[in-house]
Amino acid sequence: MKKILLVEDEFRIRKITKDFLVEEGYKVVEAADGREAIDKFNGEAFDLVLLDVMLPEIDGWSVLREIRKDSNVLVMMLTARSDDSDQIFGYQLKADDYLTKPFNPDLLIARVKALLRRGPSESKDELSFGNIVINEKQFKVFIDGEDIELTKKEFEMFKYLTENKGNVLTREQILNRVWGYDYYGDFRVVDNHVKRLRKKLKADYIETVRGVGYRFEVK
Repeated sequence: MKKILLVEDEFRIRKITKDFLVEEGYKVVEAADGREAIDKFNGEAFDLVLLDVMLPEIDGWSVLREIRKDSNVLVMMLTARSDDSDQIFGYQLKADDYLTKPFNPDLLIARVKALLRRGPSESKDELSFGNIVINEKQFKVFIDGEDIELTKKEFEMFKYLTENKGNVLTREQILNRVWGYDYYGDFRVVDNHVKRLRKKLKADYIETVRGVGYRFEVK
């Protein structure tokens, strides 16, 4: 039986969420604040942590930082804040997923099942998205175990897109992040690299959002 640590300070939301998870066959351990979450996490092993951001005692971001010091356990952030910047920050801290409240319980269960099927990365140097594994230390991307040969710029672009999974990145954002603010070329360099990435990845993981930019999605 998979065990989930549910960290939520609002009793009603915590109870409803727990009931849905238990109904699906998961064992659920509750924590009502950040300090209790850290204590319980350190006291036993979990397969997944559902972690609210706005918590008493210690906030969710700080709890996530503590977890990531020693563990690559799956973590899904739950929060009422829907700003893209918050989601980006969560992924930068190596959260595995991010769900905005109020959420549909069926969607939560679907996302929980998807995360647990995927499992955690084997090491802190790796990020996993479905059948994709990104090794940050070796600058390598593996799809279904196959090593995909990418240039350094292609790797940096793909990693930047995956770090912002589900969010649209403008060409300017990609250009500034990968080539730097002092780069004087135009946006076509981004488009050309996306074309090459799509060809090498042999799947349409990178979606074009007309008039805006690109978004990474795992089908």
